[in-house]
Amino acid sequence: MFAIPLVVALAVSQTSSMPSISPARIRATVDKLASWHDRNTNNPTLTEAANWVADQMRAIPGMQVELWKYEIHPSQRVPEAKEVVEVIGTLPGDTDRRIVIGGHLDTINMRVRDMVSGRAPGANDDGSGVALTLELAKVMAARHWNHTLTFVAFSGEEQGLLGSTALAKRAKEEHWPIDAVLSNDMVGNTHNTAGQSDSRHVRLFSEESLPASTHPHNSRELARFIEFISRGKIRGFSPKLVFRRDRFGRGGDHTPFNNQGFNAVRFVEVDEEYSRQHTDQDLPEFVDANYTANVARLNLLAASALAQAGPPPEEPRIDRAQGHDTTITWRTSPGVRYVVYWRDTTSPVWQGSKDVGATGRVTIPLINKDDHVFAVGAVNGIPVEAR
Repeated sequence: MFAIPLVVALAVSQTSSMPSISPARIRATVDKLASWHDRNTNNPTLTEAANWVADQMRAIPGMQVELWKYEIHPSQRVPEAKEVVEVIGTLPGDTDRRIVIGGHLDTINMRVRDMVSGRAPGANDDGSGVALTLELAKVMAARHWNHTLTFVAFSGEEQGLLGSTALAKRAKEEHWPIDAVLSNDMVGNTHNTAGQSDSRHVRLFSEESLPASTHPHNSRELARFIEFISRGKIRGFSPKLVFRRDRFGRGGDHTPFNNQGFNAVRFVEVDEEYSRQHTDQDLPEFVDANYTANVARLNLLAASALAQAGPPPEEPRIDRAQGHDTTITWRTSPGVRYVVYWRDTTSPVWQGSKDVGATGRVTIPLINKDDHVFAVGAVNGIPVEAR
């Protein structure tokens, strides 16, 4: 079986000229965000926090910052219609293809009757995700990228994914060519009161797009690709793939992007502590900044690769001729190099790969089509399954 270091090495090399991820900066951001009484979407404190995040982004060289406003309407968690804000920072690349990285800025205390007035520091949910997003913006701005990078502090998440739904709709209407959305929501807690602890993994949720879907996307392959390129690259840390849309009966800001046909996944800690979610106990002391820094490094590996990837192959096909080998063909783009991937049909992850250069046809010897799944991707790009 062929070795698999090529795409990993390229992804890692792209981070070598950038500053290191700083747990201290992440900690400082979490502390600042939790210093507000709350950041409830219905309250002026949300706007205050959004202005602070926007100012942090404006201080980053090359960052274009938008305080984007959208309307929310009365519902169980929205007492009255109003205009609210979320923060969008953009690092323009050579192309308008986009990688979106984000976390949600808003908080809620569900132990008070109105779910608006209670203390809601939101250090982990989701100060940790916003801190990660801001840290990546600072680090990735240190070099120029082929594709555009967009960093978002969403609002309205706790009222039903309102901000991400509005932005995904805008992205669809304005024809944003989004290659991937990396949503980070609760990425700071490593232990719970049941005695469980895990600082070595982060869950990576992905939804599979069905062939008959109205808005097809490739989110499951995005998750597999992140797992593939990160193997052995962050000491003692790796993603735990979870093949479902989100945690059971719950949701996150990646899903509205899935619903609009964009590739989107969610990062979330393994061992949640529910008594510190949507309460006044979601405090900075329960956020492990070193753990959040490792999740940030995983995001960085993925975003750095995707921000340099060529366009995906078109129509990867498996030759139907019987034999011990497998031949795959696809339509190429000029100047783009490709990688072929394969795995057993029962394996959740890619087990092998081969850099095949700029060709649109390759034969993989002694790995048969009956027992394996194959895919083709541009170097550093999300694989597309061959059929």
